[in-house]
Amino acid sequence: MNLEITPPRALKGITRVPGDKSISHRAAMLGALAEGETQIENFLMGADCLATVKCLESMGVTFTGPDENGRLTVHGRGPAGLKEPENVLDAGNSGTTMRLMLGILAGLPFFTVITGDASLRRRPMKRVTAPLSQMGARIWGRQEANLAPLAVQGGELQGGNFSLPVASAQVKSALLLAGLSARGETRVTEPAPSRDHTERMLQYFGAEISQKERTVWIKGGQVLGGRRVVVPGDISSAAFLLVAAAVVPGSDVTVREVGVNPTRDGILEVLRAMGADLEISNYHQLGGEPVADVRVRYSRLRGVTIGGELIPRLIDEIPILAVAGALGEGELVVRDAGELKVKESNRIATVVEELRKFGAEVEALDDGLRVQGGRPLTGALCASHGDHRIAMAMAVAGLAARGRTVIQDAGCVDVSFPGFAGILSSLRVD
Repeated sequence: MNLEITPPRALKGITRVPGDKSISHRAAMLGALAEGETQIENFLMGADCLATVKCLESMGVTFTGPDENGRLTVHGRGPAGLKEPENVLDAGNSGTTMRLMLGILAGLPFFTVITGDASLRRRPMKRVTAPLSQMGARIWGRQEANLAPLAVQGGELQGGNFSLPVASAQVKSALLLAGLSARGETRVTEPAPSRDHTERMLQYFGAEISQKERTVWIKGGQVLGGRRVVVPGDISSAAFLLVAAAVVPGSDVTVREVGVNPTRDGILEVLRAMGADLEISNYHQLGGEPVADVRVRYSRLRGVTIGGELIPRLIDEIPILAVAGALGEGELVVRDAGELKVKESNRIATVVEELRKFGAEVEALDDGLRVQGGRPLTGALCASHGDHRIAMAMAVAGLAARGRTVIQDAGCVDVSFPGFAGILSSLRVD
């Protein structure tokens, strides 16, 4: 499927975005591990989260819905209710599904094989499989258990202390999920804060979990209870609409009930630093997660330099920030973001390749990007590289470029933002 974009006169309106992808994954998983029903409202019915649901169904978990109100119900029976799957688990394109499921599978007393699509089978898993092996799981796979397919013989885990070389919410979450079923205590220390949805949700489901500075720990053998979970709008999806409003003249867009977790709100901090006209209101909590309404109006953006501990708070938003940099003034520099090379695509290389098609001046760095603003963009024929965030970032570039833009193979957008094209259309003023 191709996505065609032409520049509007402006973008105006109030809208919502689909449920947060990270939180939807975790709600389904913890609901499956809990005893009793978990009702999930605003669950993201995208390909990645549905891959998690299908993996859990293969292990005997029953789901009903979504109903007419978008509510998905998980009928949890605790870890003892999970069974050895008859077939290979398929995580599709979802790194979150594979890495977090490895943490769950490591603690279950049966044999499982998990794989994914061609892209996911190229993504590194050793930073998860190595510490899980130290806890007592037996894991086999290509390149010494670095690449899927991965086979797991779980059970009989022992907690331990783990110091992560790179801040990673997925690795931390896998170890905490394994720690739930391990003997003793499992401690994870990160070099910088990463998103903390797993910690928040474990507490919400009744687990005792502690944190001090950059170390989080959990005691094994705890029982979770089913809960009602309301998933906030995904700030990573909202970012595309917020940047679009900031760069298309005359625009004024409000996104309602967006998750503004402080480990995920780096995009808002950077947009403010770039001079965006940004307003946050209606702060409240949903299931332990902070949410708010975010309004952005068009303004002239300027380049900034970002790096260090800010990067884990906006790693998924760097492709759209590169677009903002190309449409602003001065220079945008991104450092300490080597993690981009092992996402759904090598996002350093693909952002450079695609933005140059618009006439942008952009350069790849070893650990990031340099984007020179101030050059008018011209519509282009773009490739998605099978990466949902690249496809949407180039669509936003097309909104502010002269002429017509076509993004090829844009069906991958449904991984995280089903309905993206329809929401853009609803906000157009032509």
